[in-house]
Amino acid sequence: MILINEIKTERLILRPTTIDDVEFILQQLNMPKWHEFIGDRKVKTLAQAKKYITTKLRPQIDKLGYGTFTVIRKSDGVKLGTCGLYDREGIEGIDIGFAFLTQYEKNGYAYESSNKLKQVALNKFNLKHINAITTVKNISSQKLLEKLGLKYIKMIQLADEGEQVMLYQYKT
Repeated sequence: MILINEIKTERLILRPTTIDDVEFILQQLNMPKWHEFIGDRKVKTLAQAKKYITTKLRPQIDKLGYGTFTVIRKSDGVKLGTCGLYDREGIEGIDIGFAFLTQYEKNGYAYESSNKLKQVALNKFNLKHINAITTVKNISSQKLLEKLGLKYIKMIQLADEGEQVMLYQYKT
């Protein structure tokens, strides 16, 4: 297993999410856009955020070497969002996902981090294809996935979700 401690782009550092990110993760999980487009994870306290990191985020990183990465701006160390590769139930293969605090949207950070993570997935982790999912109403996410080279495939229903989501895929 390959374990990557840090991925760098021109402006960003991506590092595996840890307990040190508990306050940031709590903030992110409770953004209105997170609830609208990703869903309410029912994480309302620091203790619940710590448990979420240790039971939901870290196990995949520890098992596969990749998962959720905290995206940090190099210039000032500010945590901007998350970007990750997920082994998600109901999707064959690995899924790329991203979410940024509202105040850091529209600065190219999501594209920069996701594009770099896509390259790492293909070149370091030797993935042959990458999936992504998004809701029909999340137009910004759809545009970003298409900019990353992913193509819309079909609507799918995930086992633990109520509404259908759009499945995108990138193949080498």
